Amino acid sequence: MFSTSFPLAPAQMSFWDLVIHAKPVPMAVMVILLLFSLASWAIIFSRWSVLRKARVANTGFLRAFRKAGSLETGVAVAEKFRHAPLVGVFDFGYEELDRQWKSGGGLASGVALERALQLGISEEIAALERHMNWLATTASVTPFIGLFGTVWGIIDAFSALGLAGSASLRAVAPGISEALITTALGLGAAIPAAIFYNHFTHVVRELGARMEDFALEFLNLAERSFVAQPAPRT
Repeated sequence: MFSTSFPLAPAQMSFWDLVIHAKPVPMAVMVILLLFSLASWAIIFSRWSVLRKARVANTGFLRAFRKAGSLETGVAVAEKFRHAPLVGVFDFGYEELDRQWKSGGGLASGVALERALQLGISEEIAALERHMNWLATTASVTPFIGLFGTVWGIIDAFSALGLAGSASLRAVAPGISEALITTALGLGAAIPAAIFYNHFTHVVRELGARMEDFALEFLNLAERSFVAQPAPRT
């Protein structure tokens, strides 16, 4: 896989020299790792932006919603904070409440409203976690892909050494150096993916807790506002 005959002296070898002179199989491993890394960084930047906006919008919406003091005025508030996951939960709850109001007047079923709010929470969490499974896959798979390239390269280097009939470390060192590059690239792809996956998971869990709290607040406000109220006359 890796050739033990290298055109440069060991002191002259650089990382790019080793990459450029790699054979097809290690080069393919490097390309795969590069693609994993690029996709992971694209997801990292995307999720970072989405979660940051969600946090800011949640804070603004919750402050304005509590000042509004009623579900009807909350509709107008929700339109101003569309990036907030809490708005998605609010929409699910308000639509269910509106259906109950139109069918019988007031809050007919608190259980149905609670289920609607839970559906809203599930939808929002799924949206926040979009593509995050790729980060988990990258963190767990790329070290093994890199290790595969390294093992293959070391086998090839020692095989070539045996054929050359030389026991010199100088003869086998370039091939081993080439082989170790794939492990380094695998770790370089896996470490950021693992760090940001854990961080984003924590943020999503925190946002989920905020949505659960908001669902309880919505239920309380709905019960105070709509229980035992007569249906509107048409």
